[in-house]
Amino acid sequence: MKPIWIVDDDESIRWVLEKALSRESIELYSFANAQDAIEALENDRPQVLVSDIRMPGISGLELLKRAKEKYPDLPVIIMTAFSDLDSAVSAFQGGAFEYLAKPFDVSKAVELIRRALDESTREVVVEKSPGQAQEILGQAPAMQDVFRAIGRLSQSNVTVLITGESGTGKELVAHALHKHSPRSSKPFVALNTAAIPKDLLESELFGHERGAFTGAQAMRRGRFEQAEGGTLFLDEIGDMPFDLQTRLLRVLSDGHFYRVGGHQPLKADVRVIAATHQNLELRVKEGLFREDLYHRLNVIRLRLPSLRERSEDIPLLARYFLAKSAKQLGVETKHMSDQAMRFLSSLDLPGNVRQLENLCNWITVMAPGQTVEVKDLPQEMREQLPAEQGTGSEEPILQHDVQDNAVATNGGAAPVAFPFSSQTPSFQGRGGITDWSTLLQEEASRMLASGQPEVMDVLGRQFEATLIRTALQHTHGRKNDAALRLGIGRNTITRKIQELHITEAKDD
Repeated sequence: MKPIWIVDDDESIRWVLEKALSRESIELYSFANAQDAIEALENDRPQVLVSDIRMPGISGLELLKRAKEKYPDLPVIIMTAFSDLDSAVSAFQGGAFEYLAKPFDVSKAVELIRRALDESTREVVVEKSPGQAQEILGQAPAMQDVFRAIGRLSQSNVTVLITGESGTGKELVAHALHKHSPRSSKPFVALNTAAIPKDLLESELFGHERGAFTGAQAMRRGRFEQAEGGTLFLDEIGDMPFDLQTRLLRVLSDGHFYRVGGHQPLKADVRVIAATHQNLELRVKEGLFREDLYHRLNVIRLRLPSLRERSEDIPLLARYFLAKSAKQLGVETKHMSDQAMRFLSSLDLPGNVRQLENLCNWITVMAPGQTVEVKDLPQEMREQLPAEQGTGSEEPILQHDVQDNAVATNGGAAPVAFPFSSQTPSFQGRGGITDWSTLLQEEASRMLASGQPEVMDVLGRQFEATLIRTALQHTHGRKNDAALRLGIGRNTITRKIQELHITEAKDD
């Protein structure tokens, strides 16, 4: 078997993958740039190629293109720290075997490389990269799954059912599926089936002939005809009236329909993408949605995560919406303070991305200064905090680690009161919740009174362990991301994790 090739300008990434693959007895070569790898391809080929997407000089996508031109069956895994839809779609349409977002779990990366090795003879067709996609932003793992799905569906005409809560961006995803499909040069037509009165919905969908009903003074083309050759997006399909479900099923089954009042069958060359926030399986059981139509629509299901499931994306989305709103209004972009951004990221936003965008529009118009603080947010949002957390100007809730007797800090600022978890009763029942500096003072006094040595070192280690564990909880164990959020270096957090015997971290 030929070796694996790793191409990345980041020495630490090469080192981590080299160590991980060596432990698996997988032979490999590594390259610091794409140019060296391209030159090596002239005389040799790897079993699997793993490449970063953005490097000085030649990009990973260009390397992917060159490699697939020379060896069409070569599995190529694209890595990137810039997690966006364009990267995912471009990688897949360029023939990539898989798309790996940084920071990644090393064990999962090795598992992916093994899968690529197992399928290293599979032939992949090279396709041209698409143009600019609509803005779908997200770095959370759940959004990376959505990007991958769009990439895999990019050359398909299959019917897709998009599910997810209201405001999660289902129409944006439908747009992206159309834009990156063979039908991209044809129309994209959207219809919200819940927004059209029942009596008009049939005409909206299928059109009508002149005189078909009172007021029909001319023939009108419906959405199926308007979307000819392209994509018809049916939003809130779960609210479609039952009798119209039968007509839609007929179109999906045989590809023909009649205008209202018409007698001539019309051929429908349309890809249907449907979306709903409702539980269609439950509506089928309740007799409100046709089971046969459900199965016709549910060929490929794409579930969009709620904002609660991707709260780490809130800062990215907020900055984008604030800039977009400022551009539309012709004003200077406002910025949220770190404290306000942390507060916003801790809120439950049931309206999801749409609610966040509306909030950013409100901030652009109503917030008094260029830097937005917690007190500048709408009152109803500030009141969302639990009563015991106090005013919105305080830091987010942290948890106390009883096992390590650790304390939290506010970076040297004035003491901040916050509650501990229900699992830590030892610091409750002392006349209510106590701020962290008082707890620290009590613990230091106890240790000093008992004659315990090295008080500074012991409390300092507990302090550091609590901060690192809390950061790792927020990053799901990804230590490089945790280091970035704490404002320390990768080498520092790695050393601290080893010194403090912290087990929650994952290899990035």
